[in-house]
Amino acid sequence: MVGKELVAVQRKYQAVQNKVRTLGFVIPGSVIERYTVCANPGCHCHGDPPARHGPYLQYSRKVGGKTISRRLTPQQAQDYREWIANRRTLDELTNEMDQLSQQAAALLHSNDHQ
Repeated sequence: MVGKELVAVQRKYQAVQNKVRTLGFVIPGSVIERYTVCANPGCHCHGDPPARHGPYLQYSRKVGGKTISRRLTPQQAQDYREWIANRRTLDELTNEMDQLSQQAAALLHSNDHQ
């Protein structure tokens, strides 16, 4: 019985591996829109109501405990959003691979004690 269960886990694992292969680039971080106020006191961004400058698209992520950011064009922002989504998908898939590996280990270990 363990053999059939192990084969089923292996098939599921291979299906997850195939999903990983289809992913494009992966990066951590986020893309945000920023609106700013300038230093010119007569500018419309200081009006009532304020009309801030922007949106400015920005990519941010942590590197060595520090946040780094860079401005993006709309096309770059679209690419980065896709890559960030791919990263989240990869994280989900690796969690699934870990769970399946644990199942396989449990099946193999239970086989040792029979």
